[in-house]
Amino acid sequence: MTRRHTVTTGCVLAITALVLAAAPAVARPLSAGIAAAPAALKPPPGMLEALQRDLHLTREQAQDRLLNETRLAGIEAKLQRRLGDRFGGAWFLGTVAQTLVVATTNAADLPQIIAAGARGEVVSRSLAQLDGVIDEVDAALSADRNGLVRYVDARINKVVVLSDTPSTTEDVIQASGVDPVAVQVVSSTERPQPLSDLVGGEAYYAGPATRCSVGFSVVRGLQNGFVSAGHCGTAGRTTTGADRREQGIFQASTFPDSDFAWISVNGNWSPKPAVSNGTGGTVSVAGSRPVIEGASVCRSGPVTGWHCGLILQRNASITYAQGNVSELVRTNVCAEAGDSGGSFISVDQAQGVTSGGSGDCTSGGVSYFQPINEILTTYGLSLVTIAGNPPPPSTGTCTGYPHTAEGTLTEGRSVYQPNGRFYRSTADGVHFACLDANDGSDLDLYLQKWIGRSWATVATSAGPGPDEKITYTGTAGYYRYRVTASSRSTPYVLGYNMP
Repeated sequence: MTRRHTVTTGCVLAITALVLAAAPAVARPLSAGIAAAPAALKPPPGMLEALQRDLHLTREQAQDRLLNETRLAGIEAKLQRRLGDRFGGAWFLGTVAQTLVVATTNAADLPQIIAAGARGEVVSRSLAQLDGVIDEVDAALSADRNGLVRYVDARINKVVVLSDTPSTTEDVIQASGVDPVAVQVVSSTERPQPLSDLVGGEAYYAGPATRCSVGFSVVRGLQNGFVSAGHCGTAGRTTTGADRREQGIFQASTFPDSDFAWISVNGNWSPKPAVSNGTGGTVSVAGSRPVIEGASVCRSGPVTGWHCGLILQRNASITYAQGNVSELVRTNVCAEAGDSGGSFISVDQAQGVTSGGSGDCTSGGVSYFQPINEILTTYGLSLVTIAGNPPPPSTGTCTGYPHTAEGTLTEGRSVYQPNGRFYRSTADGVHFACLDANDGSDLDLYLQKWIGRSWATVATSAGPGPDEKITYTGTAGYYRYRVTASSRSTPYVLGYNMP
């Protein structure tokens, strides 16, 4: 079963050689630029040291790298929105003073890419087309024991297949009808396997013998818990902590196809917005904004501790002995058995949970993680962050929410909140809202999302009384609340969050 929106591709051409560079988009010297950097750019404890060790950088180079990655992420997001279906992917070039490269299928986009501060590259296939190609490749190799790793490589504008018998794999792809020009088969000994052996990266046990790692703390309604790898346990299986105390139960689990699960915990466990840094300290979790290919990322697990590296490719498909898993992220961060489910984080942004890997932390290797936002959206979970999480909607007054709006409505009138406009959700997640008005009045609440040309209502609470509550799990984008008075004038308070 595929989880992508497949794009049908026609005849595609080889990658073109047209490349234009902007003025160098490099990091400013730390001494000159760090004072103006946002507080969020302060690296968490242990991250600079791990980047120095694993990427062979000086401390200043590691600092400059993180500063540059954060600065360029906003440029990439803006260009991706502007290019739309012409967007061919983005990646970093360089070890320290990275350059942001943004690809497009239309050379007319190059001036705006350069003007934004990136390097432009013209490619033959859009990222959406490559996503369609990897769906076809996955299907072609579904019954084949070669080509166990597939991924979209935006840098070469192809789908890459890693195989220990390249000629056999090429024959299978050729016979399937997949466009061979869009696929590159590479000889490789990479052999993926799950790493099975409440702070992210700490150990827990599923049953008597399976050891895995806590990913990130989450909440669903009033229930606390954490996310981890799906291959660690099936729904209904109980867990114990590293100290073998009773801990929780698998509420849901998906493996293969995907590799994620969420585990509810009992009252003896208090989820924290933190990830272990392997040296007795922790790294704070502030959100779940995905980073660009080539960006720095660190992994935490109870077996090998804290290791860092780079995002190599997104949209990787892996074949384990148990079946295929798609839409993983491939990294050059090492991992070993028992690290499964553990946290991947970039500075303070949760990225995903460890699925599997190849190699080890002595000789080096690669690892793959399941993106966190898909887990949150699938199960209706909220990530526990240092900013706090809003309470679920409840009866009575709407207090304790991170954002509030107040006003007075007359019968038959409506108003949009916040402030007659909208808000931007920067990540997939759960939207909570609570509307409270005077007894005897009748207010209704609607959550709307911008879908490109108009606003669509995605959630409604329209009971007969003055109090309304909405819980909605959605993707990143622009949202607004519409408050409507069906009877009598009344003041109201709206409490809400912004994932």
